[in-house]
Amino acid sequence: MNILKLLDKLSHDKFFTTEASRLETITNISLFGKKATVAAVPLGLGTLMSTPVQAETTGKSITGAALKSTLTDALQLALVLEYLENEYYAIGLSTAGLIPNADRTVFMQISKHESAHVNFLKSTLTSLGSTPGTKPTFDFTANGNFTPFTDYNQFLILAQAFEDTGVRAYKGQAGNVMSNKVVLQAALQIHSVEARHASQVRRMRANKGWIELANGGNMPSATNPVYAGEDNVNQAGYNTGNAFGAAAGSAAYDEILTGSDAQAIASLFIV
Repeated sequence: MNILKLLDKLSHDKFFTTEASRLETITNISLFGKKATVAAVPLGLGTLMSTPVQAETTGKSITGAALKSTLTDALQLALVLEYLENEYYAIGLSTAGLIPNADRTVFMQISKHESAHVNFLKSTLTSLGSTPGTKPTFDFTANGNFTPFTDYNQFLILAQAFEDTGVRAYKGQAGNVMSNKVVLQAALQIHSVEARHASQVRRMRANKGWIELANGGNMPSATNPVYAGEDNVNQAGYNTGNAFGAAAGSAAYDEILTGSDAQAIASLFIV
């Protein structure tokens, strides 16, 4: 059964998900020197950004068109993030003398993964009858706040920030792609690979592979939005910090990024 037929079949089934509560307001965006707005990403993701998918508790059916719109909006957001990572690593690898030889193999492999993710998302969107968004024009200096292609340490910092953002963003969109089991499975497969990337880059910076509290680990304050909310220790009414302490309790569960939060972070690097 192809993706379109599966989507049509699932549009007649009941769709259960929960509304994700928003993380705390991003307060450090201004540190980048410009305001991040939803309009900065030219993809028309208004529905995804403003209205989370609601749990079906009233017995009212969700139309196939609504499911498809929610699904494709989530994929378009993922495509923006993959475009960003893919171009970032491509530029880094092509910049002579930036990445030490000992580390090039790692980033060459990660770059291949990101390219594969871009191709998958574009192909899937096309199969669903949606035109993939065009690749934005990126400014990886974030309006002059970073110099990642002349300073390898800053290259690693942004690589970690992008990967950690991607992990949380994919998790945050799980409820929005679960109407299509084929896409959901693929998204989960990509999510785990992004998590491996994040852990690898974090260790290359002498950080732990996981995140404790809202501390990214030796990161500049401008990247705080990437880690906002990670200090949560309350999971389904259970305080995970009671047994092992807040740091271990928060690290045991990664938090999501909502679509609007992920887009706001990405938009900082979009012209």
